[in-house]
Amino acid sequence: MKLKGDQTTARAMNRRLILNLLRREGPRSRADIAAVIGLSPAAVTFVVTDLLEEGIVLEGKTVPGLTGRRPIPVDINYEHALAVGFKLMVDSVECVATDLATNPVAAMRVSLAGHDPDKVADLLAATVPELVKLAGRPDARLAGIGISMPGVINHEQTACVRSYRFGWNNVPLAALVAARVHVPVWLEDDTNAYAIAQQLFGLGRQHRNMAVLAVGVGISCALVIDGKLYRGANGAAGKFGHTLFEEGGRLCECGKRGCLMAYHSELSMLRRWREATGRGEELGLPQLCEALLSGDATALALVADSGRGIGTALANLVNITDPEVIVAGGEAVSLGDPFLTPLREALAARTFRTAPPLLPDWEDNSWARGAAALVTQKIFDFESSGGVTDIATLGNVRGSTSAA
Repeated sequence: MKLKGDQTTARAMNRRLILNLLRREGPRSRADIAAVIGLSPAAVTFVVTDLLEEGIVLEGKTVPGLTGRRPIPVDINYEHALAVGFKLMVDSVECVATDLATNPVAAMRVSLAGHDPDKVADLLAATVPELVKLAGRPDARLAGIGISMPGVINHEQTACVRSYRFGWNNVPLAALVAARVHVPVWLEDDTNAYAIAQQLFGLGRQHRNMAVLAVGVGISCALVIDGKLYRGANGAAGKFGHTLFEEGGRLCECGKRGCLMAYHSELSMLRRWREATGRGEELGLPQLCEALLSGDATALALVADSGRGIGTALANLVNITDPEVIVAGGEAVSLGDPFLTPLREALAARTFRTAPPLLPDWEDNSWARGAAALVTQKIFDFESSGGVTDIATLGNVRGSTSAA
């Protein structure tokens, strides 16, 4: 990428600097922005004027002071547009419409009857107008759609390279949806999308290096390094659950034996609990939480064992990557202290330096909000890519991406 002498790129960089300052710290005057970022007042005024014309920022009210009127603050207009997020699960889709700060304004869950790519794309496309209507913001434009799912994702081509749970190989899901809805569509691994949301507006907002652990049906751990999501050479970074836990052990969904997630994912914990008690599918996560609250010895021992197993493996990752914080999400977080305390203890006992703080996060729609953050991210990072737009309707989309 050309940087020197490239005025378009310099303008984009200034835009990114200003928007990210406002995202992290809230309203600022033009003079404050120039002082903090180190740009000239003229450069700041030039960019802010553009952003005001586009509706991405707005001016606040001046407050009278002893020496007259104070400078006018500017802030991001988070209601400028809507973002739609879809989190694909094996049998359902968590759906959300958010503002540009990934705050939900509408949410729903739809059943997923099968995994045929065209039928999945049809379902997502049909759900978009329902979400937009539910959001009740007829004047807001639709900035785009983010889709997250478990699997190896080619970020640039917005295709699912491989998903064991969906049985997909090289499925261009984003392009299939974009052809039906005619707005930009992003596709990402679900934990990576969740990490982006945490970095933009969540527990990682003030950190440039963090690990984002997810323990649910599987186990994964996304990494944000120097402010950037690390995807690896083939989009397969973060597959923490496929690290070895026991040589020749339990069969994993990937076809190999002894993976960490074959023992300590939420799904594997439930399977082991059923084996230990001799009971069946009636034992789910709510029942496990109830057993923990009642002091059930078998449940407490099993969940603590999983906490220690994950904490031990996580210590190896911490010793290699040195994150500032670890954000923990996924269904297993709802198990609370019986799971998190042994995890923290095992982590602390095995890290080279003091273990970073582990911050649990489990909010409604948190995973679908991660998908919506794929759309929002583009506003704060001019270098981000991976979105796909239906080529045949590109002109129409650029002219108007109205939800109507």
